[in-house]
Order: sequence, then structure tokens, then C-alpha cells
Amino acid sequence: MGERFVVVLTVQKTSGKEGERLDNIEVHPAPDTGESSSRIPGFAEQLEDSVFEPTVPLVEYKREPNKYGDGVPKENSPFINNTENDKNNYDGTNMALFEEEMDRHPMVSSLLDKLANYTNLSQGAQEHEEADEEGSKKKAIKSPQMGTFMGVYLPCLQNILGVILFLRLTWIVGTAGIMESLAIVGLCCSCTMLTAISMSAIATNGVVPAGGSYYMISRSLGPEFGGAVGLCFYLGTTFAGAMYILGTIEILLTYIVPKAAIFRAERKEDEMNALLNNMRIYGTCCLSLMAIVVFVGVKYVNKLALVFLACVVLSIISIYAGVMKSSFDPPDFPVCMLGNRTLQNRQFDKCLKTEIVNNNTVSTQLWRLFCDGPGLNSTCNEYFVNNNLTVIQGIPGLASGVISENMWSAYGPVGMLVENKRLPSVGAIDPAKDIYLPYVVNDISTFFTLLVGIYFPSVTGIMAGSNRSGDLRDAQKSIPVGTILAIATTSFIYISGVIFFGACIEGVLLRDKFGDSVKGNLVIGTLSWPSPWVIVIGSFFSCCGAGLQSLTGAPRLLQAIARDGIVPFLQVFGHGKANGEPTWALLLTTGICEIGILIASLDAVAPILSMFFLMCYMFVNLACAVQTLLRTPNWRPRFKYYHWTLSFLGMSLCLSIMFISSWYYAIIAIGIAGCIYKYIEYRGAEKEWGDGIRGLSLNAARYALIRLEEAPPHTKNWRPQLLVLLNLDSDQGVKHPRLLSLTTQLKAGKGLTIVGNVLQGTYLSHEAEAKQAEQSIKSAMATERTKGFCHVVVSSNLRDGISHLIQSAGLGGMKHNTVLVGWPGTWRQSEDPQSWRNFIEIVRETTTAHQAMLVAKNVDSFPTNQDRLGEGTIDVWWVVHDGGMLMLLPFLLRQHKVWHKCKMRIFTVAQMDDNSIQMKKDLQMFLYHLRLDAEVEVVEMHDSDISAFTYEKTLVMEQRSQMLKQMQLSRTEREREIQSITDESRNSIRRKNQGATENSNVSRQSSTAEDIQEDEAQLIHDKNTAAHVTMNNKEEAGLERVHMTWTKDKLSTERNRIREPSANVAVRDLFNIKPEWESLNQSNVRRMHTAVKLNEIVVNKSQGAHLVLLNMPGPPKNRGGDENYMEFLEVLLEGLNRVLLVRGGGREVITIYS
Repeated sequence: MGERFVVVLTVQKTSGKEGERLDNIEVHPAPDTGESSSRIPGFAEQLEDSVFEPTVPLVEYKREPNKYGDGVPKENSPFINNTENDKNNYDGTNMALFEEEMDRHPMVSSLLDKLANYTNLSQGAQEHEEADEEGSKKKAIKSPQMGTFMGVYLPCLQNILGVILFLRLTWIVGTAGIMESLAIVGLCCSCTMLTAISMSAIATNGVVPAGGSYYMISRSLGPEFGGAVGLCFYLGTTFAGAMYILGTIEILLTYIVPKAAIFRAERKEDEMNALLNNMRIYGTCCLSLMAIVVFVGVKYVNKLALVFLACVVLSIISIYAGVMKSSFDPPDFPVCMLGNRTLQNRQFDKCLKTEIVNNNTVSTQLWRLFCDGPGLNSTCNEYFVNNNLTVIQGIPGLASGVISENMWSAYGPVGMLVENKRLPSVGAIDPAKDIYLPYVVNDISTFFTLLVGIYFPSVTGIMAGSNRSGDLRDAQKSIPVGTILAIATTSFIYISGVIFFGACIEGVLLRDKFGDSVKGNLVIGTLSWPSPWVIVIGSFFSCCGAGLQSLTGAPRLLQAIARDGIVPFLQVFGHGKANGEPTWALLLTTGICEIGILIASLDAVAPILSMFFLMCYMFVNLACAVQTLLRTPNWRPRFKYYHWTLSFLGMSLCLSIMFISSWYYAIIAIGIAGCIYKYIEYRGAEKEWGDGIRGLSLNAARYALIRLEEAPPHTKNWRPQLLVLLNLDSDQGVKHPRLLSLTTQLKAGKGLTIVGNVLQGTYLSHEAEAKQAEQSIKSAMATERTKGFCHVVVSSNLRDGISHLIQSAGLGGMKHNTVLVGWPGTWRQSEDPQSWRNFIEIVRETTTAHQAMLVAKNVDSFPTNQDRLGEGTIDVWWVVHDGGMLMLLPFLLRQHKVWHKCKMRIFTVAQMDDNSIQMKKDLQMFLYHLRLDAEVEVVEMHDSDISAFTYEKTLVMEQRSQMLKQMQLSRTEREREIQSITDESRNSIRRKNQGATENSNVSRQSSTAEDIQEDEAQLIHDKNTAAHVTMNNKEEAGLERVHMTWTKDKLSTERNRIREPSANVAVRDLFNIKPEWESLNQSNVRRMHTAVKLNEIVVNKSQGAHLVLLNMPGPPKNRGGDENYMEFLEVLLEGLNRVLLVRGGGREVITIYS
């Protein structure tokens, strides 16, 4: 049962004159009702003068020139003609439930109106549309009316059939034989047929605008692949133009007007060089003329396209007619044979050594070519003397049985004589001079793979239909049908041509590339009917037309790539004339085409363009296969006869043919594409086109994450996966960007990096601020070349937000295992103790989560990525074993260019009862097994009496801690004070409400109301503050948090109350205190002693080091000693510049095993 869609249309009138009529509205009933439609005339005239706007805005299609950037309509919108100015100004009641979303979700009526009025212009050259008198309205754009036959089938035929068919197919059949020629044709045609199936699937999966294959590949495989393959396809099209021009000149100089040659060969061995020089001169002139024609107006080229196509069709018809006629009346084209060797008969008329004239035997022109004089007693070539002359028919006909002789190949090196093995031959003693005699010889070395490369351009041109999708009435139907039928037709023509040529033409004539044995006639022309000139003239105009089409299409392809903006240095080629003609692109195309002209050999240019076309076809197949396997929701082609196995087979065929035809050209083409790919990836504009490579990456990432989830990483695979906690300033700038520099140097682009930040508040109110912070962090990451992800969290307080990041950052197995933060250097000066308390909580939570932690002190003094540290050391102080992170981190840092020249030193601390010498040996052996190069030093830390300095440090620390505690209220007193504030606020509100009189003026009343609202808000704030502080921590709220609401007298009374003589600890003036060492906490004294002694040793040994890595002691289990913990760390790090405190995650991260 089919789905039924209901579209609700609303028409509303907000204002208007009484009795105004809504006319000219057609009401169509549902198809299953029998009601007739009604029409109300006159509505259009009324609408123009109406004071209200219709609910559905009128859509006017405007074609604007593409701007640099995407260069395409907004592909992420359901509107094909999406513009920024189209807004849905909704003002009605029928759909009021959705009125707040109208700016983002338009009415269905508007969407359908845009779809119905969509007109896609032709991707061919459109002449400039002149403006009318007002300059505001364009000429009416005709809707596309071309069908499958005229729009796809015939253009594909014209592009596929061309120069190779007329100039080289007979030579390929003669050289490779019928069997191998069929293999070549079948291989190439199978490749294009499979590519056409893949292309049909892509082309019917939506609208294909300008760019044809480039657009399909780039939107399916991404901008990197699209740009690389698009430029390769552009180069292939450009070299195809050069090939067609060379074919035109070859036909002109060889078969039409040979006397027009500028360079002439005095000797036979110079004939090829003279021909190539003539090709270069005439080819350059022809290229210039064609470029001028294209520049002046492409409409003339388009008008001549049918003429050129007619020439191709008539030529092919004449060939088939000649084949049929040869079965009963073969044409007379004699070939003169000397022994079994084929002779060039351009310089003689009679295939005779001597002839009788007036009863006298005289020598012929042929005699003079082989002898040193015209006399009968002259010295002649030995082979000429020993062998007889034979005349054979070049076209024996379809019924002659010559097909059996042409079945197999006759490859040979350059200079090899073209021979008929059936004829008798007596060899000569010195055959070295044979190449200087008028024999037909191979001008190039021939082998199977070479012929594949030469033949493949004859099957290109299958993209002609997809490039004209804008001209088609139904592109999604016409492109697959027309392209596949065209390939089937041309494949039949090529296969039948191979068989008919082998069955009708003598083998030596087939191998005669330029027709020298039949007085310079085109070999395929000798078979045609009624005259060889039909083929000569037809092939000449066909090559001219194909060359013009190439010079027309290649610049537009380059312009489409340039306007996409993915290759920055090509943007200049996006400009053109006022009518959009790509002038600069045409100049570049002409220059590249001239390179092919200077090569001058059709056989050398054909394999070059074969590489580029094969690469393009290969990626079309890859695009279809990737989209099919990924099953992306947008992959819904109307062409259903495709499968990913066919696409992979087509891709494999393309790659195989590339290396079969010319492995070095294939490597060069792949190298060019690879360089373009990496350039676009490095410098190109970032594009999100919903391409398949991104979907493939997502699938691969999902698969990898699921695999990572199965088991934790082995020690050998462990590397620091960092969560970097950054602070932002008030302007959303990164406070310490050197943390990102350190991350880059530590990671070198490997592993996972998550840069996190916490904003205080609620997400609903700080969403924009969070986005801004994320952009700021990403910009800083790009500046510092930090590859990773950014994660900004909005939380009610910083502690919870950081805790959420530590717990939940990452995905699956790709989670961080190390937290990197900066040392809170201003914790002593901070009035808010929450800053250093948050730091200690981070230490505790990473320990609980079994994650490592890195703390960078003086992080702003760390080197940037551009710095290069000279000779120096990275000192590791290995006090306790933490899993080996202290060993691993210097090794990772030294992989980066900043730290590459630094040497690694490892210090360990020995007690009095330790064997220092043995410890050093053991440590050196351990480092040897770890494959780490480092200097080892064991530092002895003697037991000594605790110094007075240590006691003084401990006393100052404890007194500071006690003063901070005394400045805080107890929980009961704080609650009591908050309750008194609440009572006072309520009494004040009550008094103000009672004091208001009825005779008060309006301003007085408004002022009182505002005061009441403020008092109520203050009351609510005080309640919330009290509840929040009480629930979070008993000791968190300091005096400065609530003293803002106290009076001066109340503060004095409270201070005097807590100063009781019975108190355990009295508040003293800090500068007048005398040391009372006996009352100090001995645990704190021991810890301070360790910090002081260890600091002395570290400063003594490592003060000049570039970086010091040190074990980070853990925080106390009792939260009451948090202030002392910060003091211990401060004393431990005193006097050191760059320090990285390291705390392991509780697992081994380095191993001696392979």
C-alpha cells in the first residue's frame, strides 16, 4: 500500500478593503473525487495592489556567478535554489504552533514552490545574457528539452569515435593480430562499461552541476581526491586536444596535401624527423587558430558539433559499405612486393625491374632506386637482384580467406621490415643497408602493452553525457541509458572493425601505418566506399571537431576546480570574460596543449592521456564502491543495476591497464595526483561535502574504537594520551599557549590529545560563550600545530566541570590516560583558596582514575615549536618508581626538533645504607635493556639533623595555615549569621510594605516595588549561597565570602568573642612571633626537611638544565593539610626554572621486552 503525503496550504488575509476578493485561485480536488475544479478570475490583479504579502513568497530564480569558495549551491539544504535572502515571513494563525521555527524550518508550500520552479542551466558555454532596459530582468531561460538520443547518445558517440579509429586501428590489427586486437578492445571496452555503470549510479544520485566527473568524484571522495583527480582529468582532456590536433595535421600532410610540408627529407632515414618537425610547425599554427575560435565564441563550435558528428557517422557507414562491397567486388589497390618485402610505391609507378619500350629493354624507376645507375649493367642491391617482384592485392576482400593469415601478431623492433612470410625470399649477405632503401619498415618498436596504451584513448569520452546533465529533460534516465548504449554501440563498431579489417585487408598493408605501399592512401580509406576521400575528409573534420571540443571543455573544467577554491594557486583561473568565458584557463590549456604538440608523435601522446583518463575512471569506480559499501543515507541512485563488486572490478581494470600500457607513465601520473592530494590536504581550503572518504573514516574509527574497547593497550603500545586543561582570560584568549607547545613536542602528532576548558555557569546562558571559547582554543591549537580535539564544558562550578572532563573525555578505548596542567604559580597571592584547592582535587581525581599527571612549572618559559635548544640536558630525578614515565617522557621529547640536541641525564637518590656503586651499575644495565641513551648518576642523601631553616619554614607554613583557618567561621556560626540576615531582610520588607500609603505618587510606588524585588532577590541569593556552601564543603566559605553583609560593629564583636584565653592557639602578630619548635607537627617537619634537602641537591645538580623532570609527591589523605602540601611542593621546586612534575598512573608504561 503506497504512502500518502498531505500538504497543508494556508492563505491568510490580515487586512484589506471590505468585499475584497481572492481571485484567480485554482482549486483542484483529490484525484479520487468527482468534483470539478473551480477558478476565480482576477486574483492576480488584486494581488499586485494588495497591502498584505502572501504567505508563500514568490520565488524568482537568479543565476549569479559562482563566488570563490564552494562554487556550488548549498548542498546541505533541501532547497536546490537556496539563497540567503529567501525568508519565510509568516504571519498567520493556522500554523501558529510552528511560528517560532519558521525562520529555520520553512513551510512545505515554500519548499515545493522552489522545487517546482527549479531550472538548472546547461553546463555548456552560455553566452552572456544582455540586460534589458531596466537592467533588472533577465531573458527567459528555456527549460531543457533534450532527450536521451540527442543529449547523451550522439555526444558520447562523437567523443568516443575519433582519431585512433581512423589512423591507428588498422595498424593495431595488423601488428597485434585479430585475436590480440580483440583482447585489447575487450579489455578497454570492459573498463569503460564498468566505469559507465558506476558513473550512472553516481550521476543519478542527485543533480550533477558543472564539472561533470570532477564534481562526481569530489563530492563522493572529498576535496583532496576530487582536486587531484579533477586536475588529472583536466590534463587528460588537454592532452587529448593535442592528440586530435596531431591527428588533424597527420591527415593533412600525409593524405591530403603532402606537398605542403615545410621540412623535406633528403634521405630515407631523415623522413621521420622531417615529419615530426612539420607536425610541430603546423600543429602550433592549428592550435593557435583553434584557441582563437574558442576565445571568440564557443557558440560557433557548438553549432558545428552536428557537422562534425555527421562526418564521423558517414565515415563509419562508408567503411561498412566498403566491407560489404569487397565480398563481391574488392577495390584495386596493388601492393608491390620484392621477395617477401613490401615496397613504398610513392616514387615509382610500375612494379617492374625492366620494361620494353620500342623493342628496347630499359630500366624502370624502381631499378634506379636499387641500382647505382639506369643502365642494365649497373651495380644493384644484392637482394634486389636475387628476388623477384610480385604484385598482390591490398584489399583481397571479405571472401578471400585472408583472415586466417591475420589472426596472429607480428611484433618487432624499430626498423623491422614489413614482410609477407608466404612469399619466397632469398636473403642478402649485408642487410644493414636495407633500411635506407624504399622498404616499408616499423617506425617504432611494437609490443602488446604499447598497443593497449595507444588504443585506449579511442574508448574515452564516456563522460560527455554526464557533463550535459543540465540540457537533459530527464537526466537521471537519459545519462545511464544513453551512455551505456553509446558504449555498446562503439564496442560493436570496434570489435566488428577488428574482424572486418583482418578479413578484408592484406597483412602487410595493415602493418603499413602511413599507407606508403598504396601511394600514400589512408589504409582504412582503401576499404571504404565509394571513395577513400570520404574517410579522409570525414576523419579530418572529425579530428578538428574533437580538438575544438577539448579546447572548449578543458578550460571550463579547470574553471570549475578553481572556483571551488580547493587549490589556492589556481584561483586566478576562475576569472574570465564578462560572459563567464574562462580566458585565463584557456591560456593555460593552450600552453599545456603546446607541450603535447611539441612531442609531435601521436603514438607518444596517446599513452600520456590514457594515464590521466584511466586514473579518473578508476576513482569514479572507487567512489561508487565506497558509497555502496558505506550505505550512506543519501546514497539513493535511481540507476539500480550496479554493485560494489562491479565497481571494484572496474577500478582494478583501470589500475591494471595503467601499468600494462606504460608502468613509468603510470607512476608519474600517480605521483602527480599524490602531490596534488597532499598539497590540497596541506594548503587547500577545508570543505565538507559529505564525501564518502569522511564516511569511510567514520566507519573505520567506529571499528577501531570497538576493537580498542576489547582490552587495554599493552605496555609496548602505551603512549601518553593527553587531556590538557587550559585556562582562558576574560577575552576568551588562551592564558598559557606554551602548554600546547609542550603537548606538540611531547606528542609529535601521535596519539590522542584532548584540550579541555571549563566555563562556570549554565549551558543555556553560556552557549555562545562556549562556542567562542572553543574557536579560540582551536585557533591556538592550529597556531601551535597541536593535532587533537577541543572540549569545552559549562558547569555550575569549576571543580565539578574538571571532574566531568577527567571522567568522561574521550570515547570508548580512545580515552586519555594522562592529564597535563600548569602549576598555579600565584596560589599564595590568590585571595580565593579555591584555585589551589581545585589543583589538589585534580591530583586526587587523576590518582583515583589511575591516570598519570604532568604539572609544568613556569610553563611560559618553555620553548616554542620554532625554538631549537642547543647543547644541554634533560635531567630526570628518579626518586620513586611510578611505572617508568620519567624514563619515557624525555625519550618522546627528544624525538622533536626542539629537544633533539639535548642529552638525557638520570639522577637517583641513595640512602646511607644503599650501595651507590651497585645502584649505578644496575641502573645503567636497566637503561641498556630499555634501549635508552642517558648518563647515570647516583646522589647520596645523608641523614642529617633537621636544620633551623627547616623548622622556620615549617613554623611559617603552619602559622599561615592557622591564620587562614581562624579567618573562617564555624559551620554553626555561619548558619546563624545567614539566618539573622534572612530575618533582617524579611523585617525590612514588611516595614516597607506597611509604610506605603495610598496617597503616594507613581514614582514612589515604582521605587518601593523595585526595592522589594531587590530585597527578595537578595534573600533568595543568600539562601542559595548558604545551601550551596553547606552542601559542598564545611570549610570552603571564608570570611571574605560573607563579610560584605556585616556591619563594622558586628565584625569587631565577633572577633573579640573568638579571642578567648582558653583557646588552644592564639592569634599573634606574624612579625613578632618567636619560634616554638616543640609545638610543631613532627610529620610536617619531616616532610619539609625532605623538600629542603631534595631541593638543595636538585638545584646543585640541575640548575642549568633545559628541563627537570621530578617525581610529584601525592597529596595528603587528610584534606586539612592541603595548604601544607602546596608549601611542600613550592619548597621542592624553588630555584628551578623549567620543571615537569610527573605522577604515574599506577601501571608500567615501559618495558625491556621487544
